[in-house]
Formats: sequence, C-alpha cells, structure tokens
Amino acid sequence: MAVHNKEIAERFNRLADLLEVEGANPFRVRAYRNAARVIGGLSPSLADLVADGEDLTRYPGIGDDLADKIRTLVTTGELPLLREVAQRVPAELSDLMHIKGLGPKRVKALYRELGIASFADLEQAARDGRIREVEGFGEKTEQALLEGIERLRGGGERRTRLADAEAVAEPLKAHLAKVDGVERVEVAGSYRRRKETVGDLDILVVCADSGPVMAAFTGYDEVADVASRGETRATVWLRSGLQVDLRVVPRASYGAALHYFTGSQAHNIAVRQRGVARGLKINEYGVFAGDERRAGDGEEAVYAAVDLPWIPPELREDQGELAAAEAGGLPELVTEPDVRGDLHCHTDATDGADSLRAMAEAAQARGYAYLAITDHSRRVAMAHGLDGDALRRQGEAIDRLNEELTGITLLKGCEVDILEDGTLDLPDAALNELDLAVCAVHYQLGLSRDKQTERLLRAMDNPHCAILAHPSGRLINEREPMALDMERVVAGAAERGVALEVNAQPARLDLRDDHCRLARERGAPLVLSTDAHNADNLGLMRFAVGQARRGWAEAADVLNTRDVAGLRRALRQP
Repeated sequence: MAVHNKEIAERFNRLADLLEVEGANPFRVRAYRNAARVIGGLSPSLADLVADGEDLTRYPGIGDDLADKIRTLVTTGELPLLREVAQRVPAELSDLMHIKGLGPKRVKALYRELGIASFADLEQAARDGRIREVEGFGEKTEQALLEGIERLRGGGERRTRLADAEAVAEPLKAHLAKVDGVERVEVAGSYRRRKETVGDLDILVVCADSGPVMAAFTGYDEVADVASRGETRATVWLRSGLQVDLRVVPRASYGAALHYFTGSQAHNIAVRQRGVARGLKINEYGVFAGDERRAGDGEEAVYAAVDLPWIPPELREDQGELAAAEAGGLPELVTEPDVRGDLHCHTDATDGADSLRAMAEAAQARGYAYLAITDHSRRVAMAHGLDGDALRRQGEAIDRLNEELTGITLLKGCEVDILEDGTLDLPDAALNELDLAVCAVHYQLGLSRDKQTERLLRAMDNPHCAILAHPSGRLINEREPMALDMERVVAGAAERGVALEVNAQPARLDLRDDHCRLARERGAPLVLSTDAHNADNLGLMRFAVGQARRGWAEAADVLNTRDVAGLRRALRQP
C-alpha cells in the first residue's frame, strides 16, 4: 500500500513539532521542516522512487539520514524516531499547534504547567479559567483559544484542499482508465470546477461492462472501506479520508451526467429552468422532450439545447455565467500556456531548497521567458531574510547568470515584509536596485480590520511596491484570513497600479476566486505566481491558473502573460 508524499510530509512536520516542544536543537527541527516542505512540493511519488531504487539525496534538503528515514517510512509505514519522541512527548501536542496563537513555546508551557496534552484538555482548562493563570496568557487569550478550538473541531465541515485531492484523484483516474473496456474516465464535482477545497470525489466512467471497473475501483489499494457497491455505482472511503463515488454511465448519457455531477447545484438548477421554459427535461440521463431524447452524449449538446454555448466548469456557480453566455460575453479564460514567467520564488539564499542556477534552469525547462527571484527580506528572520548588502550580492549573481543564460531573463526581486505600520522592511536605496518588490505580511496578522487595511494601503503607497503577495494571509484549513476591507484593498491596488498576486501554494490560493473577479471588475492587475521554494514547486502554477479562471480572469488581466518587455512596461515602476 503506497504512502503518499503528503503523508510523509505530515509525519516529518509532526516530528518537527514534537522536537520543538521538547526543546531540541533548532537546526535539527528546521531540517525536518525543510524536508517536509521539499517532500510536499515534489511531483514524483517518493514511494515510486524508493521502489525504483532512486537516490533520494539528489533532492535539496534530503541527506543520507533523511533518505534512510523516508525509505523506512515508505516500506514499513512507520517512522521509528517519531514513535520514540511520541513516547516522551504526547503526539497530540502537535495538533494543538494548529490553533491560532499556539506555538511550540506556548504549547510546552501549557503542558508543563497544566498537563494539557489534547484538545479536550485545552478546552476544559479554558472553560475552567485555568489558562489565564499561566504566565504569558490572559483572559482574552483564553477566549481566543476556545474560538480556535471551535473552528477546528466544530466550526463546520473540514474539506480537503484541492492539491491533496488531486494527489489521490489522478492516480485513481489513471488506475481506472487502464481497465479493459473503459472508454472514458472523468472526475467531476467541485474538483472539476477547481474549487480550493473539495468535499468528496465524483468519478464517471463509460464502459460496456461495469463488472471489471467496479472490481478495480473497490479493490484499489488506497481503499480503506467499501460503503456500497452495485452494478453501476459504488462508494468507497480512501485512506486519505476522502469519500469517492463511482458511476458507470452509458455513452449516450455521458455529457448529461458529466454536466449534472460537475455542478454546481445552483448552476444546474438554472440550466434546468431554462430547459423547462423550452419544454425540456434535463437530468443526468439526458435532455428530453417528453420521451424523446434530444441530447446527452456531450456537454456542448446539453447547453445547446437551452440555447447557450458550452460554459467552462470553473464558472459554473450561478454567478452570472448564464447571462454572460446568452449575451456572448463569456470571458476567454486564462490558461497555463498563457503564463510567460513566474514572479515569486525563493532560493537557498533564504528558505528555499534549490540554488539560484537550479531555479533558473527549472524555469527555463518550463519554457518561461523570465523568472523573478524574490527571496525574503531581513524581517523574516526564521528564513534568514536578506538585508540590503546580501540583496545586492544576490543581484550581482543574477547579473552574472543572466550573461550565461539564453532564452530566459532572471529578474531581481525580493519578498519585502510589510511592517506593522505599513512601511517596508528595506530602505529605498536597496529597493531601487530591484526590478520588482513583492510585498507581503507575515507578522501581526491579528490587527483590526481598519488597521490591517490601512497597513496594506500604506504599503502600496510606496512606489517600489509592485505586487501585493498572498494578500489575505490565509492558510486553507489552518489559518483564517486577516481581517481586511477587500473592496478598499482592491480599489487601492487599482488606483496605484499595484498588481495583486494569485498565489499557487496549495495552502494559500490567495487571492480568493471572488476577489480575483473583484480585481478584474475594478481594474486591478493580477499576477499568477507559485511562491516556489524548490524547483518542483514551479509546477504548481496550474493551481493559480485555476483560481484565476474561477475569478473570470483572461490573459489580458494577468501581467505575467506578457513577454519580458511588456511585463517591464506593465509593472509599477518607482
């Protein structure tokens, strides 16, 4: 049974959490966190690499010791060091660190002073008013912890991030496609609409005989439990926790079924209402006028039956897409091939895993015309952020490398921290030497809505601020977005010519899709970036593209669809 990269990364992160609580050497802790980040961003499956006898140490941040641990985890399903540490430090302490405001030092204090080792312990202590008695905590902190527990445990359905769903959906799709007699396989639902999270997976299969594909589906090695199995439909739970529904449909109904199970429900209802107005019944089996089938084998025919062109799945949310389609005003959505370069990446000069040259060559291999090197500024001390002198030296290295490279231009940039008062982390003298400054908030995320909004507006007042990176600061399923007046932020970006980033990191996908659309409507430019921390991360661009497409963005709305000369003209210049 294969162990996914995500599971391996989670084990190393948990190990790092527990070691940090225990007070282990910070460099040791950082090594495991870096390994988790590298593993989480790898495209190839580590399980496959181990099975093929590949040398894992070729990946940055993975030395001989870590490679041995990965091989052990892949082959046995266990990480002995994690088990050993968990005997000294309760493993549940790692879960507590998912609550906003609880880092390793605070978790350690609660464990030492009150014996808190689980959500239940924390909740009871907070309700009893005992947490405020611990040094460094207070009544407000106590209430905030209760709210954090509510968000994590009882604040609604916990959905799976899109990238995590993709990691299990695509291998399963490929597995089913290999079954004899299978003609088509498609993953529908919110996954096909590229929503940032999915609740479950809906898979449609066209084949003559359902028996073999049902056996392959329910017997798949990732299946933890078979909830139901019939002749044409089955439901299973995967080890990842995802529910997957399989439906075998006839060729004549494939398009209607794909439309129906892609959703959204609101979009489907609107389409069905148009059908009713035309004397048609539309369901997962086809389009019917009485008993006569009018359409169903293709989605295009379903839409044509109600006098509409085909609507891209990302737009199917009943947010004006039917009216736009009827008026001939659907956007020509941006595609991944439209993207000419990446404007946000990190190297091993700060918290990246790969060298400047390795990142450049990886971007060159992707056919990019340019890549902006944007290592952290000095405020992000844990990432060894760069000061003005270090940034100047990196710029000189970029100039030398540009003389060697052909077909790609490296741009000198920096991810500059926005300080609490809205000023930037580096002086103008240092920023003057850059091609672009990507500005971002990493600290003091809990300011009030007005203060946080003013902070971003003031940062954008600085003429060096070209791009506002991951504007809301959210981490999906981990951290709520900052309190912001996004109407004012987007309007401020449009007025100042500052581009808003759509960050492709699976935990971020920030801007949100509705804010992408707001930016487009207000005239604020967008950029699509990966925030890559290793060469493989450059391949995450598809997630930024999907998010932008859900926000109705066209190539013209995105600055890094231009060539390098066009990009330089479009980027805000001081």
